[in-house]
Amino acid sequence: MITAAFPLHARASRGRLTISWVAMASLAVPALAMASTPAPTVHGLALYGEPALPADFKHFPYVNPDAPKGGSLLRAAIGGSFDSTNPFIVRGTAAADLDQIYDTLLEGNPDETFSSYGLLAEGIRLDPQRRWIEFDLRPEARFHDGEPVEASDVVFSFKTLTEQGQPFYAAYYEDVTGVRALDDDTVRFEFAPDNSRELPLIIGQLPILPEHFWRSRDFSATTLDPLLGSGPYRISEVQPGQRIVYERVEDYWGKDLPVNQGRHNIDELVYDYYRDQTVALEAFKAGSLDMRIESSARQWATAYDFPAAENGFVKQLTIQDGQPSGMQAYVMNLRRDTFKDPRVREAINLAFDFSWLNDNLFYGAYKRTESFFENSPMAADGLPSEEELALLEPFRDQLPAAVFETPLPLEEPEKLRPRLAKALDLLNEAGYVVRDGTMTHVETGKPLSVEVLLYDTQFERVVQPLLRNLARLGVQGDIRIVDVNQYLNRLRSFDYDMIVGSFPQSNNPGNEQREYWTSEYAHEPQSRNLIGLENPAVDSLVETLIRADSRDELNTAAHALDRVLRHGFYVVPQWFLDKTRIAVWDMFDYPQPFPEYNLDLAAWWVDPERAADIRKRQRSR
Repeated sequence: MITAAFPLHARASRGRLTISWVAMASLAVPALAMASTPAPTVHGLALYGEPALPADFKHFPYVNPDAPKGGSLLRAAIGGSFDSTNPFIVRGTAAADLDQIYDTLLEGNPDETFSSYGLLAEGIRLDPQRRWIEFDLRPEARFHDGEPVEASDVVFSFKTLTEQGQPFYAAYYEDVTGVRALDDDTVRFEFAPDNSRELPLIIGQLPILPEHFWRSRDFSATTLDPLLGSGPYRISEVQPGQRIVYERVEDYWGKDLPVNQGRHNIDELVYDYYRDQTVALEAFKAGSLDMRIESSARQWATAYDFPAAENGFVKQLTIQDGQPSGMQAYVMNLRRDTFKDPRVREAINLAFDFSWLNDNLFYGAYKRTESFFENSPMAADGLPSEEELALLEPFRDQLPAAVFETPLPLEEPEKLRPRLAKALDLLNEAGYVVRDGTMTHVETGKPLSVEVLLYDTQFERVVQPLLRNLARLGVQGDIRIVDVNQYLNRLRSFDYDMIVGSFPQSNNPGNEQREYWTSEYAHEPQSRNLIGLENPAVDSLVETLIRADSRDELNTAAHALDRVLRHGFYVVPQWFLDKTRIAVWDMFDYPQPFPEYNLDLAAWWVDPERAADIRKRQRSR
């Protein structure tokens, strides 16, 4: 499962028409698959076992069901601008937080590792053999224009997103072999044999689009229109490249559902655009923004001593994360000849001095990331277990011997000088020598050079120490800072040497791993295979992980995959913090304790009296 924006519902026939290609696709379901297998109708699903909440639950346990409605929340969107309100397509730069306007079939509970309950769907039937799932839609479900949400909209959404949307959707739902509307109320998804155990739940994360709205529009084109959804918010204002505003839908059809009680409390959500974090921080301190999720350890330690904070009008919250930390790293692009030799990649890893950065720039706030499943039981450790070896042995000839022989975490010199000495030996082995102070390939005569592509100037000071250390080896290094639109265009076409990239993970990794690591997505524009990996062993391990049928099987597959990725030195791991840092003007309340596994800002609300005092103070500044 991916925890991103869209990886988070008996009517007589209304005679609505579907576009012809959806209708034809719906007919392509084998008769055998259509045969009904008895399955109970349930209110929710869990990845393993049963969901924690009973069918008659009133609300998620952590929320305040009596939270007042009202007020506004102003936040910054970093990156400079946006030119589209369609977040699903390859083209354009989408505005922030557009998932607010869409409902999904199911809604996850942030207090459980992976359980989901009915949102658009009021009833769920899962084949005991997990070959199909059916969703009964709620008769009261409506889009914002009053049109009902029907099974044909679900079919349209699935087909449109997997065929015209970003590559993510095709990867995420690859094991769905068919989808059809059984009637206006019921939709059925057919699954491939040996599909992922999480597939029924991630189908529930599908954002549902209105077919009637898109029938006369080009889905693949960028637009700044306020698009139509059925969710708790609608777009109320678009200032291209500057601001987007969402207003709470007063007559939202689902406001009284158990999954929504005590949530979506704030009337207006405003995102103002800033080019970089430094300017956004000053706007927050001036009262032009209400909340910051702080990414800089230095800013967190030093920048919040301004008068409003000292007088108690601004609070700093540190909230424990319940998810794996994943991997943030300098990503090397294997599509470039520079990085094809693993010895070069390992040498670049050795030039990274985390201890110096943590002591001198980060105020000791971080821990070094080692695993692609950091801060979780899925991180590989020591030598491969017997169960891991069973997965790795078929690929022994295609994998480095170190995968089988060298324990994790890797033992590297702590001091920089011996690290650079080892890096120099590796580069010499790879055919490089220093000529006139420049690391040069003996055969081609080409200098070894790397360029780090950035769009945020805040990261420049973090990249410079790595480039300085590489320069000591004779490796030429440079930083290229471009605007966010150019950055995204280059990212989509994989036009970079190195970038700062991330591979977020949940407690239940699944289908999204295909897009991260597999050969199929190495050359797919805008895929998240940022590395350009094309490795049969990795492809196989990803499929094994996806199809794991128990927690033990999933952990074993994750260990093996993690081991292969780490011994490939494809990225330079950076650092992690197992907490979320939030600075906020003190006019908001929130339920405590916080949900265990995911931060849920939708459960926050505005205190009217404190908000009036704060707003008066902000206006007077």
